[in-house]
Amino acid sequence: MATTVKFWFDVSCPFAWKTSRWIKEAEKVRDLDLEFIPMSLSILNEGADIPADYADKMKANWGPARVFAKVKNEQPEKIDELYTEMGEIVHEQGENSKDDFGGFNDVIKRALDATGLDASYADVADTDEVDEDLRKYHQAGQDAVGSDSGTPIVQVEGNAFFGPVITRFPEGEGAGEIFDAYETLAAYPYFFEMKRNRTEMPQLDGWK
Repeated sequence: MATTVKFWFDVSCPFAWKTSRWIKEAEKVRDLDLEFIPMSLSILNEGADIPADYADKMKANWGPARVFAKVKNEQPEKIDELYTEMGEIVHEQGENSKDDFGGFNDVIKRALDATGLDASYADVADTDEVDEDLRKYHQAGQDAVGSDSGTPIVQVEGNAFFGPVITRFPEGEGAGEIFDAYETLAAYPYFFEMKRNRTEMPQLDGWK
């Protein structure tokens, strides 16, 4: 029987992107029922005392998150593909430095086109039309963890944690073994957290 995995993401986050590529690699060697769900760092940081330049980035981040919410509502089977296409543009092609409202509009249009989704999905990027739905998707991830949490959030068979935060991972069976370890820890009722200092940003140019 497939293992149920839910993955909450904000496409702007390089850590979520790297973790998502690991879970997709693990999916090749493990039987996973994998669901991608949008969340929003813009929502998470509402009212927070953050630097002005980061606040400008949070304004830009509304656009893609809203588009993902609408696609999730209407064509949920395309979320995985759209995240991959948009994530490739944002992270692998270096289109992540976007500021202010509308900053990702061109990226959104390119990703929708590459995924074969109707261009009209981009229309919600600069409106609050789907904000209520986006907030519900976002809050479901927060509720799964139990407190305010950044991205990614990964839930395995009902057990959710922030992370794992990874910067590199192996291909094939190695990725599956990391998933096995994560699943084992997640299932243990008295395991709550594990952390150490991070010495590098996600390495976006390869597996290892």
